[in-house]
Amino acid sequence: MITLSLVPIHQHMVCVKAFQLWPPSRKMSGLASHLALILMIGLQVHYAALAIFTRAALLDGLSTTVFVVYRQGIATLALAPMFISPKRRQSMKNSLGFRSFFLMFVTALVGVTANQNAYFRGLFYASSTAATAMSNLIPALTFVIAVIAGFEKIELRSLRSMAKILGTVCCVSGALTMALVKGQKLLHTEFLPSIHLTGTEGDDWLLGCLLLLASSVFWSCWMILQVPIASSCPDHLLSTFLMCLFSTIQSALFAMLSEPNLQGWILQSPLQISCSLYAGIGIAVSFFIQSWCISERGPLYCAMFNPLATVITAFISATFLQEELYVGSLIGAVGVIAGLYIVLWGKAKEFAEIKPETPPSSNLQDDEINSRIDLEQPLLSEKSEHVIEADSKVSHDHKINRSFGEILIVLESKKQKQEQFAA
Repeated sequence: MITLSLVPIHQHMVCVKAFQLWPPSRKMSGLASHLALILMIGLQVHYAALAIFTRAALLDGLSTTVFVVYRQGIATLALAPMFISPKRRQSMKNSLGFRSFFLMFVTALVGVTANQNAYFRGLFYASSTAATAMSNLIPALTFVIAVIAGFEKIELRSLRSMAKILGTVCCVSGALTMALVKGQKLLHTEFLPSIHLTGTEGDDWLLGCLLLLASSVFWSCWMILQVPIASSCPDHLLSTFLMCLFSTIQSALFAMLSEPNLQGWILQSPLQISCSLYAGIGIAVSFFIQSWCISERGPLYCAMFNPLATVITAFISATFLQEELYVGSLIGAVGVIAGLYIVLWGKAKEFAEIKPETPPSSNLQDDEINSRIDLEQPLLSEKSEHVIEADSKVSHDHKINRSFGEILIVLESKKQKQEQFAA
Protein backbone atom coordinates (compact mmCIF):
# COMPACT_ATOMS: atom_id res chain seq x y z
CA MET A 1 0.00 0.00 0.00
CA ILE A 2 1.14 3.52 -0.82
CA THR A 3 0.12 6.60 1.09
CA LEU A 4 0.82 9.93 -0.56
CA SER A 5 2.09 12.61 1.84
CA LEU A 6 1.13 16.08 0.78
CA VAL A 7 3.29 19.14 0.74
CA PRO A 8 1.96 21.84 3.05
CA ILE A 9 2.25 24.59 0.47
CA HIS A 10 -1.46 25.28 0.79
CA GLN A 11 -3.81 24.87 3.65
CA HIS A 12 -5.31 21.64 2.36
CA MET A 13 -3.33 18.46 2.08
CA VAL A 14 -5.71 15.89 0.73
CA CYS A 15 -4.19 12.92 -1.09
CA VAL A 16 -5.11 11.68 -4.54
CA LYS A 17 -6.81 8.33 -4.09
CA ALA A 18 -5.58 8.42 -0.52
CA PHE A 19 -8.99 7.50 0.80
CA GLN A 20 -8.52 4.18 -1.00
CA LEU A 21 -4.82 3.68 -0.45
CA TRP A 22 -4.38 4.55 3.23
CA PRO A 23 -4.57 1.68 5.71
CA PRO A 24 -4.27 2.39 9.44
CA SER A 25 -0.86 1.14 10.51
CA ARG A 26 -1.92 0.28 14.06
CA LYS A 27 -4.58 0.86 16.66
CA MET A 28 -4.24 4.26 18.15
CA SER A 29 -3.93 4.70 21.86
CA GLY A 30 -6.22 7.10 23.66
CA LEU A 31 -3.43 9.65 24.02
CA ALA A 32 -2.55 9.57 20.32
CA SER A 33 -6.22 9.87 19.36
CA HIS A 34 -6.71 12.95 21.52
CA LEU A 35 -3.41 14.39 20.31
CA ALA A 36 -4.50 14.06 16.67
CA LEU A 37 -7.76 15.87 17.49
CA ILE A 38 -5.93 18.70 19.26
CA LEU A 39 -3.36 19.05 16.46
CA MET A 40 -6.01 19.14 13.72
CA ILE A 41 -7.98 21.85 15.52
CA GLY A 42 -4.73 23.76 16.03
CA LEU A 43 -3.95 23.46 12.32
CA GLN A 44 -7.33 24.90 11.36
CA VAL A 45 -6.71 27.82 13.71
CA HIS A 46 -3.31 28.24 12.04
CA TYR A 47 -4.87 28.24 8.55
CA ALA A 48 -7.50 30.77 9.60
CA ALA A 49 -4.86 32.99 11.21
CA LEU A 50 -2.71 32.72 8.09
CA ALA A 51 -5.56 33.85 5.83
CA ILE A 52 -6.47 36.78 8.09
CA PHE A 53 -2.87 37.73 8.79
CA THR A 54 -1.93 37.61 5.11
CA ARG A 55 -4.90 39.69 3.99
CA ALA A 56 -4.03 42.33 6.57
CA ALA A 57 -0.44 42.42 5.25
CA LEU A 58 -1.65 42.63 1.64
CA LEU A 59 -3.94 45.52 2.51
CA ASP A 60 -0.93 47.11 4.20
CA GLY A 61 0.83 47.25 0.82
CA LEU A 62 2.63 43.91 0.57
CA SER A 63 2.89 42.68 -3.03
CA THR A 64 1.28 39.27 -3.57
CA THR A 65 4.00 38.08 -5.97
CA VAL A 66 6.81 39.19 -3.66
CA PHE A 67 5.06 37.59 -0.70
CA VAL A 68 4.96 34.23 -2.51
CA VAL A 69 8.72 34.46 -3.18
CA TYR A 70 9.54 35.21 0.46
CA ARG A 71 7.13 32.56 1.71
CA GLN A 72 8.56 29.79 -0.45
CA GLY A 73 12.13 30.94 0.14
CA ILE A 74 11.73 30.79 3.92
CA ALA A 75 10.11 27.35 3.64
CA THR A 76 13.03 26.12 1.52
CA LEU A 77 15.55 27.39 4.06
CA ALA A 78 13.57 25.76 6.87
CA LEU A 79 13.70 22.36 5.14
CA ALA A 80 17.31 22.60 3.90
CA PRO A 81 19.04 21.56 7.19
CA MET A 82 17.31 18.19 7.04
CA PHE A 83 19.45 17.19 4.05
CA ILE A 84 22.80 17.77 5.76
CA SER A 85 23.01 14.18 7.03
CA PRO A 86 24.80 11.62 4.79
CA LYS A 87 21.72 9.40 4.85
CA ARG A 88 19.58 12.13 3.32
CA ARG A 89 22.20 12.95 0.72
CA GLN A 90 22.39 9.29 -0.26
CA SER A 91 18.60 9.19 -0.50
CA MET A 92 18.74 12.22 -2.77
CA LYS A 93 21.21 10.49 -5.09
CA ASN A 94 19.16 7.30 -5.22
CA SER A 95 15.76 8.97 -5.72
CA LEU A 96 16.54 11.60 -8.31
CA GLY A 97 16.52 11.27 -12.05
CA PHE A 98 15.56 13.35 -15.07
CA ARG A 99 11.95 12.17 -14.89
CA SER A 100 11.73 13.04 -11.20
CA PHE A 101 13.22 16.49 -11.76
CA PHE A 102 10.86 17.19 -14.64
CA LEU A 103 7.77 16.06 -12.72
CA MET A 104 8.71 18.11 -9.68
CA PHE A 105 9.40 21.18 -11.81
CA VAL A 106 5.99 20.93 -13.53
CA THR A 107 4.25 20.18 -10.24
CA ALA A 108 5.90 23.16 -8.57
CA LEU A 109 4.86 25.37 -11.50
CA VAL A 110 1.22 24.29 -11.37
CA GLY A 111 0.64 23.51 -7.71
CA VAL A 112 2.78 26.20 -6.10
CA THR A 113 3.72 29.08 -8.39
CA ALA A 114 0.40 29.35 -10.25
CA ASN A 115 -1.67 28.19 -7.30
CA GLN A 116 -0.19 30.51 -4.70
CA ASN A 117 -0.15 33.60 -6.89
CA ALA A 118 -3.80 33.04 -7.82
CA TYR A 119 -4.75 32.29 -4.21
CA PHE A 120 -3.17 35.34 -2.61
CA ARG A 121 -4.32 37.68 -5.38
CA GLY A 122 -7.85 36.31 -4.92
CA LEU A 123 -7.49 36.72 -1.16
CA PHE A 124 -6.54 40.36 -1.75
CA TYR A 125 -9.50 41.09 -4.03
CA ALA A 126 -12.17 39.07 -2.17
CA SER A 127 -11.87 38.28 1.54
CA SER A 128 -10.25 35.82 3.91
CA THR A 129 -13.62 34.14 4.51
CA ALA A 130 -14.13 33.56 0.79
CA ALA A 131 -10.58 32.21 0.47
CA THR A 132 -11.02 29.59 3.19
CA ALA A 133 -14.49 28.67 1.91
CA MET A 134 -13.32 28.25 -1.69
CA SER A 135 -10.55 25.90 -0.62
CA ASN A 136 -13.22 23.40 0.45
CA LEU A 137 -13.81 22.85 -3.28
CA ILE A 138 -10.55 20.91 -3.57
CA PRO A 139 -11.87 17.37 -2.86
CA ALA A 140 -14.73 17.81 -5.35
CA LEU A 141 -12.49 19.31 -8.03
CA THR A 142 -9.95 16.56 -7.46
CA PHE A 143 -12.71 14.01 -8.03
CA VAL A 144 -13.67 15.64 -11.34
CA ILE A 145 -10.07 15.82 -12.57
CA ALA A 146 -9.42 12.25 -11.42
CA VAL A 147 -12.41 11.07 -13.45
CA ILE A 148 -11.13 12.90 -16.52
CA ALA A 149 -7.62 11.50 -16.01
CA GLY A 150 -8.93 7.97 -15.52
CA PHE A 151 -8.02 7.55 -11.86
CA GLU A 152 -11.66 7.42 -10.76
CA LYS A 153 -14.50 5.41 -12.27
CA ILE A 154 -18.14 6.44 -12.02
CA GLU A 155 -20.76 3.77 -11.39
CA LEU A 156 -24.19 5.30 -11.78
CA ARG A 157 -25.78 2.46 -9.82
CA SER A 158 -23.36 2.92 -6.93
CA LEU A 159 -24.47 5.03 -3.98
CA ARG A 160 -20.93 6.28 -3.30
CA SER A 161 -20.49 7.48 -6.90
CA MET A 162 -23.81 9.31 -6.79
CA ALA A 163 -22.80 10.90 -3.47
CA LYS A 164 -19.54 12.17 -4.95
CA ILE A 165 -21.35 13.56 -8.00
CA LEU A 166 -24.00 15.26 -5.85
CA GLY A 167 -21.34 16.67 -3.52
CA THR A 168 -19.38 18.03 -6.46
CA VAL A 169 -22.47 19.76 -7.84
CA CYS A 170 -23.18 21.29 -4.42
CA CYS A 171 -19.60 22.52 -4.09
CA VAL A 172 -19.51 24.12 -7.53
CA SER A 173 -22.97 25.65 -7.07
CA GLY A 174 -21.94 27.10 -3.72
CA ALA A 175 -18.78 28.56 -5.21
CA LEU A 176 -20.72 30.18 -8.05
CA THR A 177 -23.23 31.56 -5.54
CA MET A 178 -20.42 33.14 -3.53
CA ALA A 179 -18.95 34.71 -6.66
CA LEU A 180 -22.10 35.92 -8.40
CA VAL A 181 -24.67 36.53 -5.64
CA LYS A 182 -23.91 38.91 -2.79
CA GLY A 183 -27.32 39.85 -1.41
CA GLN A 184 -27.85 41.95 1.67
CA LYS A 185 -25.27 42.65 4.33
CA LEU A 186 -25.49 40.54 7.45
CA LEU A 187 -23.44 42.93 9.58
CA HIS A 188 -23.24 46.69 9.28
CA THR A 189 -19.48 46.94 8.88
CA GLU A 190 -17.12 48.60 6.51
CA PHE A 191 -14.17 47.25 4.60
CA LEU A 192 -10.73 48.19 5.71
CA PRO A 193 -9.22 50.74 3.31
CA SER A 194 -7.94 48.74 0.37
CA ILE A 195 -4.83 49.56 -1.59
CA HIS A 196 -4.14 49.20 -5.31
CA LEU A 197 -7.66 47.98 -6.06
CA THR A 198 -8.97 48.74 -9.52
CA GLY A 199 -12.49 48.81 -10.83
CA THR A 200 -15.65 48.68 -8.80
CA GLU A 201 -16.13 46.75 -5.62
CA GLY A 202 -18.31 44.16 -7.37
CA ASP A 203 -15.72 43.60 -10.10
CA ASP A 204 -13.00 43.09 -7.50
CA TRP A 205 -15.11 40.57 -5.60
CA LEU A 206 -15.94 38.59 -8.75
CA LEU A 207 -12.32 38.61 -9.91
CA GLY A 208 -11.16 37.51 -6.47
CA CYS A 209 -13.60 34.59 -6.36
CA LEU A 210 -12.59 33.48 -9.86
CA LEU A 211 -8.92 33.59 -8.88
CA LEU A 212 -9.66 31.55 -5.76
CA LEU A 213 -11.54 29.05 -7.91
CA ALA A 214 -8.57 28.85 -10.29
CA SER A 215 -6.30 28.31 -7.29
CA SER A 216 -8.40 25.33 -6.21
CA VAL A 217 -8.19 23.88 -9.73
CA PHE A 218 -4.40 24.26 -9.75
CA TRP A 219 -4.17 22.60 -6.35
CA SER A 220 -6.35 19.70 -7.50
CA CYS A 221 -4.05 19.22 -10.50
CA TRP A 222 -1.12 19.26 -8.08
CA MET A 223 -2.65 16.37 -6.15
CA ILE A 224 -3.21 14.36 -9.33
CA LEU A 225 0.47 14.81 -10.19
CA GLN A 226 1.45 13.30 -6.84
CA VAL A 227 0.69 9.85 -8.25
CA PRO A 228 3.64 9.74 -10.70
CA ILE A 229 5.86 11.69 -8.29
CA ALA A 230 5.31 9.14 -5.53
CA SER A 231 6.39 6.34 -7.86
CA SER A 232 9.48 8.14 -9.18
CA CYS A 233 10.60 9.67 -5.84
CA PRO A 234 9.46 7.70 -2.76
CA ASP A 235 11.17 10.17 -0.38
CA HIS A 236 8.32 12.61 0.29
CA LEU A 237 10.46 14.99 2.32
CA LEU A 238 12.91 15.25 -0.58
CA SER A 239 10.13 15.94 -3.08
CA THR A 240 8.74 18.59 -0.72
CA PHE A 241 12.11 20.33 -0.48
CA LEU A 242 12.71 20.28 -4.24
CA MET A 243 9.24 21.58 -5.05
CA CYS A 244 9.72 24.40 -2.56
CA LEU A 245 13.09 25.17 -4.16
CA PHE A 246 11.73 25.10 -7.72
CA SER A 247 8.71 27.19 -6.76
CA THR A 248 10.98 29.79 -5.15
CA ILE A 249 12.95 30.17 -8.39
CA GLN A 250 9.81 30.22 -10.55
CA SER A 251 8.02 32.70 -8.29
CA ALA A 252 11.10 34.95 -8.23
CA LEU A 253 11.20 35.07 -12.04
CA PHE A 254 7.47 35.80 -12.20
CA ALA A 255 7.77 38.50 -9.53
CA MET A 256 10.63 40.17 -11.39
CA LEU A 257 8.42 40.46 -14.46
CA SER A 258 5.30 41.63 -12.63
CA GLU A 259 7.09 43.76 -10.00
CA PRO A 260 10.13 45.32 -11.73
CA ASN A 261 10.29 48.13 -9.18
CA LEU A 262 12.81 47.20 -6.46
CA GLN A 263 10.88 49.28 -3.96
CA GLY A 264 8.11 46.69 -4.05
CA TRP A 265 10.52 44.02 -2.79
CA ILE A 266 11.22 45.87 0.45
CA LEU A 267 9.16 44.83 3.45
CA GLN A 268 8.16 48.20 4.83
CA SER A 269 6.40 47.35 8.09
CA PRO A 270 6.70 44.88 10.97
CA LEU A 271 3.36 43.41 9.87
CA GLN A 272 4.75 42.47 6.45
CA ILE A 273 7.95 41.00 7.91
CA SER A 274 6.17 38.96 10.57
CA CYS A 275 3.57 37.74 8.06
CA SER A 276 6.27 36.48 5.67
CA LEU A 277 8.12 34.69 8.48
CA TYR A 278 4.92 33.20 9.87
CA ALA A 279 3.79 31.94 6.48
CA GLY A 280 7.17 30.45 5.57
CA ILE A 281 7.89 28.71 8.86
CA GLY A 282 4.26 27.61 9.09
CA ILE A 283 4.74 25.50 5.96
CA ALA A 284 7.48 23.41 7.55
CA VAL A 285 5.62 23.05 10.86
CA SER A 286 2.29 22.15 9.29
CA PHE A 287 4.02 19.58 7.06
CA PHE A 288 5.12 17.43 9.97
CA ILE A 289 1.86 17.86 11.89
CA GLN A 290 -0.31 17.06 8.88
CA SER A 291 1.87 14.11 7.85
CA TRP A 292 1.66 12.63 11.34
CA CYS A 293 -2.11 13.08 11.54
CA ILE A 294 -2.59 11.49 8.11
CA SER A 295 -0.40 8.54 9.07
CA GLU A 296 -2.32 8.07 12.33
CA ARG A 297 -5.93 8.77 11.32
CA GLY A 298 -5.91 8.98 7.52
CA PRO A 299 -6.70 11.81 5.07
CA LEU A 300 -10.46 11.41 5.45
CA TYR A 301 -10.27 12.30 9.14
CA CYS A 302 -8.03 15.29 8.42
CA ALA A 303 -10.18 16.62 5.58
CA MET A 304 -13.26 16.70 7.81
CA PHE A 305 -11.72 19.54 9.84
CA ASN A 306 -11.27 21.88 6.85
CA PRO A 307 -14.58 23.77 7.21
CA LEU A 308 -13.58 24.69 10.76
CA ALA A 309 -11.06 27.15 9.30
CA THR A 310 -13.89 28.83 7.35
CA VAL A 311 -15.98 29.30 10.49
CA ILE A 312 -13.06 30.66 12.50
CA THR A 313 -12.03 32.99 9.68
CA ALA A 314 -15.55 34.35 9.21
CA PHE A 315 -15.92 35.11 12.91
CA ILE A 316 -12.51 36.74 13.41
CA SER A 317 -12.51 38.71 10.15
CA ALA A 318 -15.98 40.12 10.80
CA THR A 319 -15.16 40.95 14.42
CA PHE A 320 -11.65 42.37 14.18
CA LEU A 321 -11.01 43.18 10.50
CA GLN A 322 -14.57 44.46 9.94
CA GLU A 323 -15.00 42.50 6.73
CA GLU A 324 -18.54 42.55 5.41
CA LEU A 325 -20.60 39.37 5.33
CA TYR A 326 -23.31 38.96 2.70
CA VAL A 327 -26.26 36.59 2.49
CA GLY A 328 -25.05 35.20 -0.84
CA SER A 329 -21.60 34.53 0.55
CA LEU A 330 -23.06 32.73 3.57
CA ILE A 331 -25.36 30.56 1.45
CA GLY A 332 -22.53 29.76 -0.94
CA ALA A 333 -20.18 28.83 1.90
CA VAL A 334 -22.82 26.52 3.42
CA GLY A 335 -23.30 24.90 0.01
CA VAL A 336 -19.56 24.34 -0.42
CA ILE A 337 -19.20 22.84 3.07
CA ALA A 338 -22.27 20.62 2.60
CA GLY A 339 -20.91 19.42 -0.73
CA LEU A 340 -17.56 18.71 0.88
CA TYR A 341 -19.10 16.44 3.50
CA ILE A 342 -21.21 14.65 0.88
CA VAL A 343 -18.06 13.92 -1.15
CA LEU A 344 -16.25 12.77 1.99
CA TRP A 345 -19.17 10.51 2.84
CA GLY A 346 -18.92 8.91 -0.59
CA LYS A 347 -15.19 8.43 -0.11
CA ALA A 348 -15.80 6.95 3.34
CA LYS A 349 -18.26 4.41 1.90
CA GLU A 350 -15.69 3.52 -0.73
CA PHE A 351 -12.99 3.15 1.92
CA ALA A 352 -15.27 0.99 4.08
CA GLU A 353 -15.80 -1.43 1.20
CA ILE A 354 -12.07 -1.74 0.55
CA LYS A 355 -10.98 -1.79 4.21
CA PRO A 356 -10.45 -5.35 5.46
CA GLU A 357 -12.50 -6.70 8.31
CA THR A 358 -9.49 -7.57 10.51
CA PRO A 359 -6.82 -5.17 11.76
CA PRO A 360 -3.78 -4.73 9.50
CA SER A 361 -1.48 -6.30 12.10
CA SER A 362 -3.64 -9.43 12.18
CA ASN A 363 -3.68 -9.51 8.39
CA LEU A 364 0.08 -9.29 8.33
CA GLN A 365 0.44 -12.15 10.79
CA ASP A 366 -2.12 -14.21 8.89
CA ASP A 367 -0.24 -13.58 5.64
CA GLU A 368 3.01 -14.70 7.24
CA ILE A 369 1.39 -17.85 8.67
CA ASN A 370 -0.31 -18.64 5.37
CA SER A 371 2.96 -18.12 3.54
CA ARG A 372 4.72 -20.55 5.84
CA ILE A 373 1.91 -23.07 5.44
CA ASP A 374 1.98 -22.69 1.66
CA LEU A 375 5.73 -23.29 1.63
CA GLU A 376 5.65 -26.24 4.00
CA GLN A 377 2.48 -27.93 2.76
CA PRO A 378 3.95 -29.48 -0.43
CA LEU A 379 6.78 -31.06 1.58
CA LEU A 380 4.39 -32.46 4.16
CA SER A 381 1.94 -33.76 1.59
CA GLU A 382 4.58 -35.70 -0.31
CA LYS A 383 6.47 -37.17 2.66
CA SER A 384 4.00 -37.04 5.50
CA GLU A 385 3.75 -40.82 5.87
CA HIS A 386 7.52 -41.30 5.84
CA VAL A 387 8.01 -38.50 8.34
CA ILE A 388 5.42 -39.94 10.71
CA GLU A 389 6.90 -43.41 10.45
CA ALA A 390 10.41 -42.08 11.05
CA ASP A 391 9.25 -40.07 14.06
CA SER A 392 7.51 -43.12 15.52
CA LYS A 393 10.59 -45.27 15.02
CA VAL A 394 12.89 -42.73 16.61
CA SER A 395 10.55 -42.34 19.58
CA HIS A 396 10.30 -46.12 20.05
CA ASP A 397 14.08 -46.61 19.83
CA HIS A 398 14.59 -43.78 22.32
CA LYS A 399 12.26 -45.49 24.83
CA ILE A 400 14.05 -48.85 24.41
CA ASN A 401 17.48 -47.31 24.89
CA ARG A 402 16.29 -45.44 27.97
CA SER A 403 14.85 -48.62 29.57
CA PHE A 404 17.98 -50.66 28.81
CA GLY A 405 20.18 -47.98 30.36
CA GLU A 406 18.13 -47.95 33.55
CA ILE A 407 18.46 -51.78 33.86
CA LEU A 408 22.25 -51.56 33.50
CA ILE A 409 22.44 -48.93 36.24
CA VAL A 410 20.42 -51.13 38.65
CA LEU A 411 22.55 -54.22 37.93
CA GLU A 412 25.77 -52.26 38.40
CA SER A 413 24.53 -50.91 41.73
CA LYS A 414 23.68 -54.45 43.01
CA LYS A 415 27.09 -55.74 41.93
CA GLN A 416 28.87 -52.96 43.88
CA LYS A 417 26.82 -53.73 47.03
CA GLN A 418 27.64 -57.47 46.82
CA GLU A 419 31.37 -56.73 46.51
CA GLN A 420 31.21 -54.42 49.53
CA PHE A 421 29.35 -57.08 51.57
CA ALA A 422 31.88 -59.80 50.68
CA ALA A 423 34.79 -57.61 51.68
